[in-house]
Amino acid sequence: MKQRMKTCACLILLLLGGVAYSFSLEAPDRVIVYKTVGTVGLSLHIFNPPDSIAREKVPAIIFFHGGGWNDGNPKSLFKQCAYLASRGMVAISAQYRLRNTNGTTPRECVMDGKSAMRWVRKHASELGIDPDRLAAGGGSAGGQVAAAAAMVRGFNEESDDTSISCRPDALVLFNPVIDNGPEGYGYARVKEYWKEFSPMHNLNERVPPTLFMVGTVDDLIPVATAEKYRDRMQGLGRRCELRLYPGEKHAFYHKTGFLPTLRDTDAFLVSLGYLRGGFVPPENLE
Repeated sequence: MKQRMKTCACLILLLLGGVAYSFSLEAPDRVIVYKTVGTVGLSLHIFNPPDSIAREKVPAIIFFHGGGWNDGNPKSLFKQCAYLASRGMVAISAQYRLRNTNGTTPRECVMDGKSAMRWVRKHASELGIDPDRLAAGGGSAGGQVAAAAAMVRGFNEESDDTSISCRPDALVLFNPVIDNGPEGYGYARVKEYWKEFSPMHNLNERVPPTLFMVGTVDDLIPVATAEKYRDRMQGLGRRCELRLYPGEKHAFYHKTGFLPTLRDTDAFLVSLGYLRGGFVPPENLE
């Protein structure tokens, strides 16, 4: 098995419930530029399954980091990618344009998210991916990017081949910015196009199965917002599993909530047939 899996329990210490867990932030197996805008190249950080468990046309997931559409780094989701790769998926953390780095708006974030989905689906064969089992995930604003790829129209890069679907087949969302309306997050920045931009307001009968994870004391994404989203999904006959984590704040999935959210992500993906077996605690990986 790959050295990355041997080192998952040796470098960075994360404490949960008095038990220590360690993880390596080793570099991904491949870094590929999926889109160039002017002089800016945007990359996909790809983690592949170990050779011993790799299968032809494996499921895949593309993660989009948080940061309020302002900042952030794909590295923030490398731990999730490393774990899911160890379980047999191709896991990818995507770079997208940000206000603090590129002077862009939330609109460009969604455009890049859609481009990333299309690029991976187009190149699925060479990546060893099943294009019909391509999930998307993300945290906070990255969760909005993932969800928007699933349901909002427009916000397409002119250079994109829109005949290739950008719609993920499943969504894994960590405290996502799901409501961009007047009562939601980021309205002042997107008010000119919020009705077309907000995932909450663009739900439809084709929205993929969704795992929605949020802390009960999140000051940006209230539990009531999560429950409203779940209820609207279920009203459309779509699957939405809501997981609430007592006492957890925003972005908890990076720290104290890492293992609980990873366990729930694993179970959700197993239920879809994307993973086999049960949760493998990262400290036991060898």
